[in-house]
Amino acid sequence: MDKIKESFANGTLVPFLGMGIFKDTVASDGSNLPFDSDSMSLALNDDRAMSKRLMYEYTRVAMSLEQRKGRDFIVEKTNHIYSSKQYEVPLIYKYLKSVQPPYLIDTNLDNSACKVYEDTEHFMIVGTSRIMGGPDRFVVYKYDIDTKNYNEIGKEDMHTSIPILFKPLGSTVPSKNFIISDADFVDWLTEAMAGFAMPPLLKEHKKDKSYLFLGVDFSKDTYRMVANELTIGLNGGYIIDDKEIWSKKEEQFIATHSLSKISLSMQDFIKGL
Repeated sequence: MDKIKESFANGTLVPFLGMGIFKDTVASDGSNLPFDSDSMSLALNDDRAMSKRLMYEYTRVAMSLEQRKGRDFIVEKTNHIYSSKQYEVPLIYKYLKSVQPPYLIDTNLDNSACKVYEDTEHFMIVGTSRIMGGPDRFVVYKYDIDTKNYNEIGKEDMHTSIPILFKPLGSTVPSKNFIISDADFVDWLTEAMAGFAMPPLLKEHKKDKSYLFLGVDFSKDTYRMVANELTIGLNGGYIIDDKEIWSKKEEQFIATHSLSKISLSMQDFIKGL
């Protein structure tokens, strides 16, 4: 644990957070925040299950709803899941706020990760999809500590002297922008494979980094592909999960990326930190 804490602080180990960190997070209205593909599917469809084919992955549910009800509906619905209720941020964010790692990847769609750096100047990169005007699938913002606002800047204005928060799948702030449906992921992954999912500076900055995956579901093809594209050139790392059965695809991903499995629950791991 001491090695992990030190590596967080000096930036050689990058936290990579997924939806699973919201397990057991209960909002003020008594509802649970989505913490896996099934619970996200239900949240998107007002707690009603859809066909087994669609429920395989929430991206399919989102695509079906978008086709039937329109893009604005799925954007507003996703925003509603996170912005219409109060909830306490998961413990990992509270810990990371005490460390303020130089680089953090958060694939969740809410603004919890923003609170890690709410008292310090930082950059935030937010992923985008299905846009016109160029292949880049991101927007770069700089946080103004005085106004507490994010202001859009050019990718050439980034530097590494302040922390970088990367939200590749979108965020509720500063605008409602989500990579949520199959069409979103197809577009984003296509451009990611061509190198347009992150600013040039970040491509250099991430070299030889290790990653700690927490709450990421590698049983799903989509998230394995996202993680693979974002961590090309990685120097190993860790995956935190206490489950006993791993699929062949998960095991292959872990082996291919030289990850070490730490068999602890998220709560026990965070308490250990």
